[in-house]
Amino acid sequence: MARRHFLAGAGGALLLGALGTYGWRRSVGSMSDYAGRSGAARAPLPAEPAAGDLVRYATLAANSHNTQPWRFRIGSSAIDILPDFSRATPVVDPDDHHLFVSLGCAAENLAVAAGATGRPGELQPGARSGIRFVHSHGAARSDPLFAALPRRQSTRTDYDGRPVPAADIETMRRAADVPGVRLVLLSERARIDRLRDLVVAGNDAQMRDPAFLAELKHWLRFNPHAAMETGDGLFAACTGNPVMPGILGRLAFDTVFSAKAESDKCARQIDSSAGIAVFLAEQESQAHWIAVGRACQRFALAATALGLKHAFINQAVEVAPLRPELAALVGEAGTRPDLVMRFGYGPELPFSPRRRVADVLA
Repeated sequence: MARRHFLAGAGGALLLGALGTYGWRRSVGSMSDYAGRSGAARAPLPAEPAAGDLVRYATLAANSHNTQPWRFRIGSSAIDILPDFSRATPVVDPDDHHLFVSLGCAAENLAVAAGATGRPGELQPGARSGIRFVHSHGAARSDPLFAALPRRQSTRTDYDGRPVPAADIETMRRAADVPGVRLVLLSERARIDRLRDLVVAGNDAQMRDPAFLAELKHWLRFNPHAAMETGDGLFAACTGNPVMPGILGRLAFDTVFSAKAESDKCARQIDSSAGIAVFLAEQESQAHWIAVGRACQRFALAATALGLKHAFINQAVEVAPLRPELAALVGEAGTRPDLVMRFGYGPELPFSPRRRVADVLA
């Protein structure tokens, strides 16, 4: 029996005896309640959505550690997306690279949702290093990515290893065509194996860093109650892990979480994937990082529309000494790789939590 499941079972039995069934349920919460909350965040947009409805769909975008580091300011003909530095992760993201990538992901969701429901517009540089979506009223524009907005999720589990048809890979490549961003797709197993080794090396370095582990632990949500209370973070059920009271989850993290176990999991998940996407900006700037976010979000939405799953494996990006080797591997020596994403066919998992619209308005 795996140590993780043994600890969850033995510790759970002790806690259940101390708390009783009612106390356990109150401390953990209900997955059915969580599913209802998650479903409400992803409910279809009305025929003529208000600006708040569009913001709701924008918040479904990919973002680092599910910190949701954004604020939205709604005007008469524009919506500003502003960085929320109170949700920065300075250990894993010391220059706020991932934060600005996350803003780009949200901006693309907003633009797709608005254009498909009769508010076409364009994204422009905004105040406070943010993004402004300037829109008008017009005819709704059909967009194959629109239906994927509420269904997209980062699926952090094993895939089934099936190859993706070349036509579908080309569809994803075209969707991710954003000025200032280059996309390299890896499907040859030898190159994927080399990338896997870099990801494992990055994971090993992060697992040896107490500051990284403390920051990661801060964003973990071990049960539906915690995920609904905060509306953010990395919820255990979204990665196929058992839910448990926070005190037991923190004990399990401190006792069982290890570099070897995480590295073995990373290697297995990469081996199960059909391919790898690596995104690189032409320049190192906040504006280009936002563009990377837009490109990767479009790639992820196209993958979702095609029935594919995806997940970020950014360890070789986040550990700076590994970046040159990663850049050389993908034929982009001298540049900074921005994001690494695996993709393939995989199972459905619970969606990650999202904060309510009222909580993200500036």
